[in-house]
Amino acid sequence: MKDGLVLAIEPMINLGKKEVYTEEDGWTVRTVDHKPSVHFEHNVCVKKGTADILSDYKIIEAAEKKNLNLFSDFTPTPQKADTSHP
Repeated sequence: MKDGLVLAIEPMINLGKKEVYTEEDGWTVRTVDHKPSVHFEHNVCVKKGTADILSDYKIIEAAEKKNLNLFSDFTPTPQKADTSHP
């Protein structure tokens, strides 16, 4: 690799199957089971003997911590089994 080269590492994390397809627009990528997925990017600059991580997600991480729907002490109440039907 050449010194100063910037690489974009772009993982896609899926709740369902790993198999994907591209829509006819040539841009939209979906999983075959249409379950929620997320795509993000890490940028890394290659240097001689090291690498500089250029991605900074501090703003996103702070917003996630403030979102009560993502970080809460919610504990689901166990449901009783329905025994009314034999």
